[in-house]
Amino acid sequence: MHHKAINRARGACSIGMLLGVAVITAACSPTHASTPSPATSAATATAGSSSAAAGAEQAASTLPAGNADTPMPAAGTCHAGNRNGQPLPDPQCTSGAVNPVVTQATINTTICQSGWTKTVRPPTSVTNAMKVKSAQSYGLAPTEKGEYDHLVSLELGGAVDDPRNLWVEVGPIPNPKDAVENKLNQAVCTGLIPLATAQTAIAHQWVTAFDDAGLRVAGGKVCLRDEPTRCVGH
Repeated sequence: MHHKAINRARGACSIGMLLGVAVITAACSPTHASTPSPATSAATATAGSSSAAAGAEQAASTLPAGNADTPMPAAGTCHAGNRNGQPLPDPQCTSGAVNPVVTQATINTTICQSGWTKTVRPPTSVTNAMKVKSAQSYGLAPTEKGEYDHLVSLELGGAVDDPRNLWVEVGPIPNPKDAVENKLNQAVCTGLIPLATAQTAIAHQWVTAFDDAGLRVAGGKVCLRDEPTRCVGH
């Protein structure tokens, strides 16, 4: 979030909201105006950067940090949902968790770095055993086919091996959720939206993640809903 210092003056000013960020448009005719000193401007910029970083971290804290020792839910206690014909995890069992190594400050050296997810993806010797137990939690038959999927994907800084962030997504492999994850990663890595916004949106309901993150996708491009000319992709 960027804050600009402005002088209050008589006149008409309008304040609009864009994705939770206050945008102030000065349409005023001040009788007295002063130019902030370089020192004041620098201090204001520093304060704004600190506030933005603090805000991003505070939002990210709504999802817990990953913990591999989190117990798997008991057999038959989880129930998958469905929206628009797509499977959804039980939020009481699979609520999402994040990798504490990935923050807004580290995205350029982690999730926005090509090939980074390969360095953290758990081996199949770990996930295969977890998948069996997770399927039991959801009451799935051993023959049920589906991807053992990270709710908050690794490319969005999801927890690697925390049961709260993994579930058996019944259906074809690859699944439609993969495309959502890719577009959200693009939006984060190009600065359209903060990391925390993408993580929270996909953890809430991946089917509505674009809407929840304030995005629109059309023609292969992902754009800000309130600034439709700001887009990434092809």
